[in-house]
Amino acid sequence: MPADQKDGFKNYMTPGGYRRLHEELTHLWKVERPAMVTTVAWAAGNGDRSENGDYIYGKRRLREIDRRIRHISKSLDSAAVVDNGGRAPDRVFFGATVTFANASGDERTVTIVGTDELDAGDERVSWRSPLATALLKSRVGDVVTVRTPRGPERLDVVDIRYDSLA
Repeated sequence: MPADQKDGFKNYMTPGGYRRLHEELTHLWKVERPAMVTTVAWAAGNGDRSENGDYIYGKRRLREIDRRIRHISKSLDSAAVVDNGGRAPDRVFFGATVTFANASGDERTVTIVGTDELDAGDERVSWRSPLATALLKSRVGDVVTVRTPRGPERLDVVDIRYDSLA
């Protein structure tokens, strides 16, 4: 499998998402991990490790940090950075901020980003999600159908814009 693919798909990422992941990797590698290694080494010198909370927690946290470092490293290695900021808003592609309305007229705005760039809210959606898949390549005024757990839902594309996602 080519290096720019993950699970058979390209790992598209915005410039800002790439930068944030790189900063997180640097912080984990240069700040958090060394501090945790120091704590674990200190706790190991305190004697019985089976009842030493600092040692047990420290080792667990160190494994979590290492797992996150591996995940971020793989994501960055396979990333295809796409900067569509300033693109003509004629169709929906990766990086687009799309406003759409459902059948009852409620409007919602989402930005289509990479799988590693999602936030806890619902403003950023993965380009692989059913919503983004339905919206891709649509134009203002198009009606798209997205499959939801409640059944198919028709959405009217109201606005498309390409903000800088750096």
